[in-house]
Amino acid sequence: MLSGRRLDLLDPSPIDVEILDIAHGLARVSRWNGQTKGIYPLSVAQHSLLVEKIMSLNAPKLERRWRLAALLHDAPEYVIGDMISPFKYALGGIYRDIESRLEAAIHIRFGLPATLPEAVKRAIKRADGMAAWLEATQLAGFTDDEATKIIGKPPGTPVQMRIRPKSAEQAAEAFLKRFAVLGGNTV
Repeated sequence: MLSGRRLDLLDPSPIDVEILDIAHGLARVSRWNGQTKGIYPLSVAQHSLLVEKIMSLNAPKLERRWRLAALLHDAPEYVIGDMISPFKYALGGIYRDIESRLEAAIHIRFGLPATLPEAVKRAIKRADGMAAWLEATQLAGFTDDEATKIIGKPPGTPVQMRIRPKSAEQAAEAFLKRFAVLGGNTV
């Protein structure tokens, strides 16, 4: 990693996880494999910010630590990249095992439980689905009907919310600022 840390993908240690590495990596991983409109691709860092924002709108009284979990929901992708769901499925258990180990190390590093409560996982997944629908219709060229049929449109999706992709530097900076606001533990 740029921080100088060495991360063992098969046995990741929370000690080797750094938020600067996560922000840097996620800001440079493109959603939709870069197949989006605009000057900049939508980064996973910016997607993570969107998911956390939607989750906060859906559940404004939710504890700050669960909003932090939403911000970090795709954090393993700073190392393994963003793969489309059908490809993850094709890889099977080995991909899920590696992703789960990374996620647990990241959670522990930043003061979250290794495994999130089911209700929190569901809330994040719902916000993630809403974000995917917005991204598909605003940036990836899907019509509303196509996105709803292929991705699904969770009830309450904030269709008025607008996404404007940012540079990698801007996305990393925004991610780090939100991490700090949510009380991410970096010690």
